[in-house]
Amino acid sequence: MSSPASAPPSKLAVGLALTSVYLVWGSTYLAIAYGLEGYPPFLMGSLRFIAASLVFYAFLRWRGHAPPTRAQWKNAAVMGLFMMLLGNGLVNFAEQTVSSGLAAVAVASMPLWAGLFGVMRGQNPSRGEWLGLGIGFLGVVWLNLGGEMRASLGGALALLLAPIAWAFGSVWSRGRDLPAPFMSTAAQMLCGGVAMGLLGLLLGERISETPPLSATLAVGYLAAFGSIVGFNAYVWLLHHVRPALATSYAYVNPPIAVLLGALLLNERVGWASVGAMAVILAGVLIITRARTRSS
Repeated sequence: MSSPASAPPSKLAVGLALTSVYLVWGSTYLAIAYGLEGYPPFLMGSLRFIAASLVFYAFLRWRGHAPPTRAQWKNAAVMGLFMMLLGNGLVNFAEQTVSSGLAAVAVASMPLWAGLFGVMRGQNPSRGEWLGLGIGFLGVVWLNLGGEMRASLGGALALLLAPIAWAFGSVWSRGRDLPAPFMSTAAQMLCGGVAMGLLGLLLGERISETPPLSATLAVGYLAAFGSIVGFNAYVWLLHHVRPALATSYAYVNPPIAVLLGALLLNERVGWASVGAMAVILAGVLIITRARTRSS
């Protein structure tokens, strides 16, 4: 007889976790756009991650979780630099000139870059994975050659680098000495938040006026839901369902972000970008299915 600890999660629990990752992470691009109406990009990210990490870290310590060791803090700092400072900070920077929906479409290429870095580390993709990588990268090229992206060179470059940084940090972390998953998330957010704040100050970012309430509420939403709820749901999914299902947010978030941007911000995404999104997501889906079959 299996122990209760090994019992599979209920369909309700899995459904709630997936809904959280789909809707919350899909809506963060819209929240970033609102937050930028009162906060500069890197200081906004710093406030988000420092607030979320301190609350989460204090809760975990209260629950008896061990703090990270010195070596684990170093590894968490590296991940914070790549995933929070670059992965998230560059999205904030890009959304100053690029629509929230288009930003989500560009970030959807992250699994493609993760696959490429896996190849560079000696992993041998299957034919299906190679096919998905090829199709997906055609979508990335199409997206970056489209008129909407060329209209903002800085935004286009930031949205090209952001998923690369996030993917590199994810692949780099494999096999590293890190604390337990939830404590690792808190440590990464804290290190990344501090780095974002320092970079913002070095770039001359300042909050000289009281931001509008809508912008402050958006930053609060990003901290509470985007960082704490979203990351917790994702980490829980990684430990309870197949990786293909846990990472399915990669091709669900972009359509949600595009829809929310169109409904609430009157954003318009051109047909070329929609076509590029379809190609990118097709590549991600092919890679996911190929990995599921080979596992």
